[in-house]
Amino acid sequence: MVCNFDSKELMSQAKAASFNDFLAVVRSVISLLNIEQLAQNSERVRTRIAFLPASRTAIIVGDIHGDLESLAYILEDSGFIRDAKEEKKVQLIFLGDYGDRGPASPETLYAVLKLKEIFPQEVILMRGNHEGPEDLLPGPHDLPGQLNQKYGEKSGAKLYAELRMLFDHFYLAVLIDELYVLIHGGVPSKAVSRDDLAYAYWKHPKESLLEDMLWSDPEEGLEGVRPSPRGAGKLFGPDITKKFLKKINVKMLIRSHEPCEEGFRINHNGKILTLFSTNKAPYNNKHGAYLQIDLSKQIGNAEQLKQYIKKF
Repeated sequence: MVCNFDSKELMSQAKAASFNDFLAVVRSVISLLNIEQLAQNSERVRTRIAFLPASRTAIIVGDIHGDLESLAYILEDSGFIRDAKEEKKVQLIFLGDYGDRGPASPETLYAVLKLKEIFPQEVILMRGNHEGPEDLLPGPHDLPGQLNQKYGEKSGAKLYAELRMLFDHFYLAVLIDELYVLIHGGVPSKAVSRDDLAYAYWKHPKESLLEDMLWSDPEEGLEGVRPSPRGAGKLFGPDITKKFLKKINVKMLIRSHEPCEEGFRINHNGKILTLFSTNKAPYNNKHGAYLQIDLSKQIGNAEQLKQYIKKF
């Protein structure tokens, strides 16, 4: 199947996927994530951090929100499927928020999960606030209704329950050597080490680590933190970013979570890059964008990443 697999075939499968097709790929990816997360730690303790060496090309995708058209464009434009089939050193990293808002949430989720199933070593799935725990879900949360509409209420509810279990396995952070940390939302202001990122899920809701990672946003001209107008997470200033990056020994945060008119935005003196990978309704920003970069390049400021940002 991999031999003849391309982005057009993937989109066709996503649109035609039956309930059983969808259920099978969800369960397959849960199994894959269980295996790889157990293998990461010598003590066989499951964590939610993916560790990557700076020795490959990374394609980093922000929020998609049910925009199957933009996902298809990114796959074609980046050449990911071609390169993965040729066993080149390529990594496709999704920063979360696969569904809700856009009209093709089930199809987009299916396509992303199929990519993970076919290229398990080359695809990393991160957790966004739209895949968060039940006490941190956004409103409106469109995915359950979209699944019901596509597959019927009984089957839709079954799929959604399985997806909720899957989301618990998605990564909360990706660490790339001493260069980048990737988090969907923002800096967990009370984190003191990488372990706080790894075990944020298990410490929730007693500690705010997970909420901050899924919901928080950077703010200019702010010192410290203050409550977010989103109703969850915090707004955090450049001082919080600087302290956090130093604690976990990386140079820069790459995240998504916020619509950007140009598809990307740089904050906090070049220490934060935000990517937003859909330009469709209801956001209607001028551009979507993703990042494609050879990770061996020693880059310490987001301004230097501009040349590797692909806008569409």
